[in-house]
Amino acid sequence: MLLEIYVRSFQDSDADGIGDLAGVTRRLDYLQWLGVDGIWLTPFYRSPMADFGYDVSDYEDVDPLFGTLQTFDELVAEAHRRGIRVIVDYVPNHTSDRHPWFIEARASRASAKRDWYIWRDAASDGSLPNNWLSLFGGPAWEWDERSGQYYLHTFLREQPDLNWRHPEVRAAMFEVARFWIRHGVDGFRIDVAGAVMKDPDLRDNPPNPNPDPTAAAFGDQWESQLHGHQFNHPDVDEVWREFRSFVDRYANREAVLIAEVSSRDLPAWVRYYGEQLDAIHLPFGFHLLHHRWRTDSPRPIVDAVEAAIPKGAWPNWVLGNHDQHRVASKAGREWARAAMVLLLTLRGTPMLYYGDELGMTDVPVPPERVRDPWERNVPGLGRDPARTPMPWEPGPTGGFCPPGVEPWLPMGPTGRGCDVATQMSDPTSMLSLTREVIRLRRLHPALALGSYRALDGTPPQVFAYLRELDGERLVVAINLSEEGHHCPLAGTGRVLVSSATDRSDSFSGGIGLRPVEALVARLED
Repeated sequence: MLLEIYVRSFQDSDADGIGDLAGVTRRLDYLQWLGVDGIWLTPFYRSPMADFGYDVSDYEDVDPLFGTLQTFDELVAEAHRRGIRVIVDYVPNHTSDRHPWFIEARASRASAKRDWYIWRDAASDGSLPNNWLSLFGGPAWEWDERSGQYYLHTFLREQPDLNWRHPEVRAAMFEVARFWIRHGVDGFRIDVAGAVMKDPDLRDNPPNPNPDPTAAAFGDQWESQLHGHQFNHPDVDEVWREFRSFVDRYANREAVLIAEVSSRDLPAWVRYYGEQLDAIHLPFGFHLLHHRWRTDSPRPIVDAVEAAIPKGAWPNWVLGNHDQHRVASKAGREWARAAMVLLLTLRGTPMLYYGDELGMTDVPVPPERVRDPWERNVPGLGRDPARTPMPWEPGPTGGFCPPGVEPWLPMGPTGRGCDVATQMSDPTSMLSLTREVIRLRRLHPALALGSYRALDGTPPQVFAYLRELDGERLVVAINLSEEGHHCPLAGTGRVLVSSATDRSDSFSGGIGLRPVEALVARLED
């Protein structure tokens, strides 16, 4: 099980109101107690912070805001001592406009690094080179007055896109990976992996005849186009196969590659594994991110993924991340508990977002404290509410930073039990439930490595499935309705854990499920 740590919001160790690497090290004992196998750290590299670290100005150093290379090395050593692997963000699509590469590239059209980025003249009528859009709003082209050309930026104008068709760019970015392998990392989470190879002719994106309402988080303008010339170009497959080979060679096949790619198109998503399973180990499984927990069963989604995934490949499941509303805000408290049981018992590697183990919800951010550039460019799409500081204990600053220090984003409501200290002592809490299901996942190989088979014959409001390995059979049953239901099960068994937390009863021939209850049971015959 992997936990995403948004470093700015996990733990402040130096009283500046911003989380840092030493803060993560300080909380490793908690992560070990929880049962975390690995952590993914969001960017901590040198950056002007236009997009909070995803605009990198030096890939091979730590921004002083977060510590030093020595601080990072100490974190890795302490994590490994506890059996926790460390995955770092790898940001290949773009740099900061203050990166030395881009400063040199924009200095002159004759610069040796000019073609490390994507430059174009204006169209013959003086308009933009094409109709491509920025995910953060507006056109994806920015005019550079000094050199008299446009440069491409799929995100902020402060994030110019690298030209991955240039062999020197590819070689330089591969060396970035080798640098961090030397510093002991156990893998990479690849940011927007599908964006690195654009259509070589930069053709216009066609209009989108059927905008997806579930993708409204990107805004109506973005949904007005199909972005196949901008994302997921077929040439991207070869890039990640080559990268996998490079990383395997220098990490002795021990490092994992996790890629942020769209999962809306299953065949396109599956491609990232590679035809010979020789590319990305775990394309992110975002399939449940926009699921409507109160009205729909997740079974069709899970079954579709299981049917699409290549033989021998391993799934990955995600309920939240630093770009999405928190699952407890989208689904509600009880549904979030049931969703947590689902996440931790499906076949595959679950990725948990920090604070979701507490049932953290989005925190309203007043206009004067908005930090997210997306919110400033496209009001209503800000990600700040899901990035607020981790509450470790009751109190105004929640143990995230010292009393009297203002956190970089507002804390959630305090004194309502949504903090680690309070929930650790409450056996009915979301944290206790999460830890217990993780414990079961480690204790029972069928939950960690077993096969998946959906069970038929249940009420439509109930999703039940079997996890089986070497004769051990565990069944997961989830009732997502506000009414109780009976789930028929062949044979006898015993409940191991329930989101209701107060039952460990035996059953024969079936089991009664309370409203919005998820449970794991062991079948005994």
